[in-house]
Amino acid sequence: MTDAKRRNTWQKDAVRHALTEAKGFVSSQDLHQVLKNHGSTIGLATVYRALADLAALGEADALQSKEGEILYRACTAAHHHHLICRKCGLTIEIEANRVETWADEVAKEHGFANPSHTIDIFGTCTACQS
Repeated sequence: MTDAKRRNTWQKDAVRHALTEAKGFVSSQDLHQVLKNHGSTIGLATVYRALADLAALGEADALQSKEGEILYRACTAAHHHHLICRKCGLTIEIEANRVETWADEVAKEHGFANPSHTIDIFGTCTACQS
């Protein structure tokens, strides 16, 4: 990992803090607007870089929306999966031990070693169903 990704700056700290306050996944533009609304002078390009760095460090999850936009969410460092509400964006981290076993078995069947995966399950949460 490059020094730029490891280096902690006030801008990265501000983006990290704003991301932990966000509910569910957010776009770079939305997070930038929140920071601006709170008086920050951080530029949009800096927010993009900080979010990419946080994702590379494992401090943020990233996923692509249906529209192709990358969305981010603060997360735990441990390997996990997500349940994500399509309507409100509620995101719940879940453990899926059976998925880990399945991924290892499928990889082994096909002669692959050291498998990795990302699983996001989309649906509609209880609150949005009513």
